[in-house]
Amino acid sequence: MLQGNAIVGQSGGPTAVINASMVGVVDAARKTRAIDRVFGMRFAIEGVLNNHLLDLSAESNETLKAVRFTPSSALGSSRLKLQDEHFPKILRQLKKYGIRYFFMIGGNDTMDTIHRVVEYANEHGYEMRGVGVSKTVDNDLYGTDHTPGFPSAARYVALSIQQGGLLNRDMQKVDQFSVFQTVGRSAGWLPAAAAVARRSKGDPPHIILMPERAFNKTAFLKKVADTHKKYGYVSIVCGEGVTYKDGTPVSASGTKDKFGNVEFGAMGGSSAAMALHRMISDKFGWRGEFQIVESLMMAAQDRGVKLDYAEAYNCGKRAVQLAAMGESGVMVTIERANKKGEPYKATYGTAPLGKVANFERPMPDRYIAKDGMDVTKAFMDYIDPLVGELPALGHLNTKKAKP
Repeated sequence: MLQGNAIVGQSGGPTAVINASMVGVVDAARKTRAIDRVFGMRFAIEGVLNNHLLDLSAESNETLKAVRFTPSSALGSSRLKLQDEHFPKILRQLKKYGIRYFFMIGGNDTMDTIHRVVEYANEHGYEMRGVGVSKTVDNDLYGTDHTPGFPSAARYVALSIQQGGLLNRDMQKVDQFSVFQTVGRSAGWLPAAAAVARRSKGDPPHIILMPERAFNKTAFLKKVADTHKKYGYVSIVCGEGVTYKDGTPVSASGTKDKFGNVEFGAMGGSSAAMALHRMISDKFGWRGEFQIVESLMMAAQDRGVKLDYAEAYNCGKRAVQLAAMGESGVMVTIERANKKGEPYKATYGTAPLGKVANFERPMPDRYIAKDGMDVTKAFMDYIDPLVGELPALGHLNTKKAKP
């Protein structure tokens, strides 16, 4: 048995349920004989570098219970990209605090951090185990059915379109169209989730643009015109990372972050929603709206999904259990265990950190409609049990009254 202390951190963008995973790690570590104390990184790996660790073992059960259902990242986050010169200091700090178990909650870049830190420690004669806990509203991590945080963000999008769609419908004589932009970089899972808002034919959204399909301006404007003619207004949802065939972002932003990712809507650039709004206005002379909520969908507790909180917590617990059994270099995954037609059920597996760090999981072709601007029934079967039922809304009979 490898005896020592554990450390946990949260990195990248937050989710409504990321703290549930952190508390899952702490709760499981407290019950594991191999782990003596649990420390938390303040602002992710920067907390290790800056000697700013929190003693999570000293927190009361009441505090942890409250934090479990609190949105955003309670430990604080960071997007620091590790350089070679960082590793000797990180190892000194880990030795100083007797860290033998290394856990982080995050996405691709976070899994890369775990992989590199643990590999460096072991190569330098310091035995340590590292297990990742998946997290991203983008839902694009390799090897997992879905990521904790995605169901709640997907519900946020669906509810926004359900309720905003009514506004769009009733204000069609003022604003003929609306464009709602989601986060998600190169993955279309979140914009696709807007389809959950539909209850009958003609309900918003009418057009869904996903980064997995190249944007075709001519085809898009034709569908806008056809939809407006049919319904009197147009509801559009787009992913922030929608690009043209040559890879140029519709947002036209050239700014990149430290990991080389395009910062859609960054200073000096535009946004996909703004660009689409401009196209439609220029072509048809219509007035319309665009909505860009950015990180709000990552931290909306009021729209959180109970299933999401439970799975996030269980992923944190499972990470500790795996490490205590000798596993290392893996990320906890969620696997759908039910057969078609049966109620949703999940189990927990693993994926190698190296693969998670280097591969993304786009939406498969079977989930995207033939014209590339909608989703299929197969996607609805996938997403419905994750988002849950939306509230029922009343509808008036809008047929003209007879005198």
